[in-house]
Amino acid sequence: MTLFVKICGLRTEQDVDTAVEAGADAIGFVFSDSPRRIDPATAARLAARIPENVLTVGVFRREPLEYVRSVATESGIGAVQLHGPEDRDYYASLATGGWTLIRAAAFGDSVPRCGEFGEDMLLLDAPVPGSGIAWDWSRKQVAAAGEKWLLAGGLTPENVREAVDVTRPWGVDVSSGVEASRGVKDPTLITAFVEAARAGAPAAG
Repeated sequence: MTLFVKICGLRTEQDVDTAVEAGADAIGFVFSDSPRRIDPATAARLAARIPENVLTVGVFRREPLEYVRSVATESGIGAVQLHGPEDRDYYASLATGGWTLIRAAAFGDSVPRCGEFGEDMLLLDAPVPGSGIAWDWSRKQVAAAGEKWLLAGGLTPENVREAVDVTRPWGVDVSSGVEASRGVKDPTLITAFVEAARAGAPAAG
């Protein structure tokens, strides 16, 4: 199988075009408080440039359900990624909207399972989510093999191949690791990340 690669926190036409040309499978737009935040109208304009085979993802952190529904609808994204304490009922309500659901969970003592909350994909982030700080992927089993889970947290073009070889994820997610400065993407790094992630043998997760 081919490793699934998601590039997150994109804000410009150049960002989007570069990620698509590099072969990214998913592109993320941040709608929560962040240097990478964009408004739904901008996301809709950027999403219109993205081929249908590339998943567009809206990233939310601890937002009210109706806000998520409204933004996801206005922006025209295909998936909703949630970082927060949302329960199964929250996910079940969003599932009626037809979006692919991604649950972001921080690495901890327990091994999370994709689908526990009704999500379609699981994103496993660093112990301090969104910090962009690399963490010790080799300490223990990171997530269940054979499930749709993405490794995130401190990944860069320099370390992503090692991370994939060690953890065997279904996919990887990057944001700060392909930036020239905080919130500003570097086209060269985006391309290098996708190439490095897929170099060598494909992931077996």
